[in-house]
Amino acid sequence: MKILTAIDGSAASIRALRFVLRHQVAVEGAELTLIHVDAPLNGHIATYLDEVSIAAFHAQNRQAAMRRARTVLREAGVDYEEAFGIGDAAEEIAAVARRGKFDMIAMGSHGRNAVMTAFLGSVVRKVLERTKVPVLVVR
Repeated sequence: MKILTAIDGSAASIRALRFVLRHQVAVEGAELTLIHVDAPLNGHIATYLDEVSIAAFHAQNRQAAMRRARTVLREAGVDYEEAFGIGDAAEEIAAVARRGKFDMIAMGSHGRNAVMTAFLGSVVRKVLERTKVPVLVVR
């Protein structure tokens, strides 16, 4: 079983990872991949930065988001892969899941109320709209 777990550095994404770890170990040969998607820089800001600075910015965001997840996995002694993207999180997650032929996507939910979700949008909702891969949502 191939499991893609979305990591954004939040407590919700770590809860999803821990849930996967508790249940993945029972599946012999399960493969775990973490994915972090960073939002692109605003075009106005990006015009003032060179490519090296932009790459460093995204690398720093990636390191910050993945730090806790890496610690959890190291302590659990679990092998894993990492995937990274820059763009719309839902589109990137769905695309990686499709290209990688993943069996499941695991995501944390921040538990916003319906009004906030409708106003802000929900990455989970958008992933569900863009993929046929089963999505596990952990609150």
